[in-house]
Amino acid sequence: MVKIKITAIILAAGSSKRMGMEKNKVLLDLKEPILVHSIRPFEENSMVNDIIIVANKDDICECSKLVKKYKINKVNNIIPGGSTRQESSYNGVVKAESDYVILHDAARPLITKSTVTNIIRDMLVYGAAVTAVPSKDTIKLVDAGFAERTMEREKLWLTQTPQAFKTEVIKQAHKKARADNFSATDDASMIERLGYRVRITQGSYENIKITTPDDIIIAKSLLEKGDFDD
Repeated sequence: MVKIKITAIILAAGSSKRMGMEKNKVLLDLKEPILVHSIRPFEENSMVNDIIIVANKDDICECSKLVKKYKINKVNNIIPGGSTRQESSYNGVVKAESDYVILHDAARPLITKSTVTNIIRDMLVYGAAVTAVPSKDTIKLVDAGFAERTMEREKLWLTQTPQAFKTEVIKQAHKKARADNFSATDDASMIERLGYRVRITQGSYENIKITTPDDIIIAKSLLEKGDFDD
C-alpha cells in the first residue's frame, strides 16, 4: 500500500490592522499563543506528515521560538508570506512536497481535532474540501443600498478553514489565478474556477476567526468551556 503524504500549511502572515495593534494577533496569548492553538490539531493528527508556517518576515524568528518552546515537531519550514492572503497561500503551496495540502488560517485557534479528521476524510474521497457551516441568517443580495432579492438560505454556507486539496490541483489553480490576475477570497474559489467540485465538510460555529478585539473575548470564553479537544 502506497502511503500518501499530507502537508498542513498554517497561514500566519496577516496584518492585524483591525485589531488596532502592531503585533501580529496570532502571537497573542489565549493561555497559549493563538498560533499554537491553531497548529496543535494538525500536529496531533497522525495523517498529517509535516507543517509549513507562512509568517510575516519580521515574525519568523518569534514563530520559530514558539515551535521549539511548545515542542511542535512537525513544523519543517517557516517561510515569509506575501502582501495578500492569496500570495501567502501560494508561497506555502509551492513549498509543499506532498500529495495533499490542508490550508488553515492561524487566526482560527478554535479548530478541533475532529474537524481536521473530517476534512482529511473528505479530501481523500473528493480531492477538494472546505470547512463550512450553514448560514443562520437570511441573506439579501444588495445593489446600490437596496435589496434586490432574498437568497435561498438552505443553500448558503459560511466558509471557514481548513480547506484541503490535492497538491497538484491547488498548484494549478494558483497558476491559473496568477495568469488571469484573479483575486480570490479563499483557496476554494480558485479550485472552482478550474471546474472542480468542492466538497463541503461541516465545521463548527465556534471556529471563529480572530479579527477584532471582541473576538479575543469570545475566544477566551469558548476556550474556558474546554470543548476543543474532540
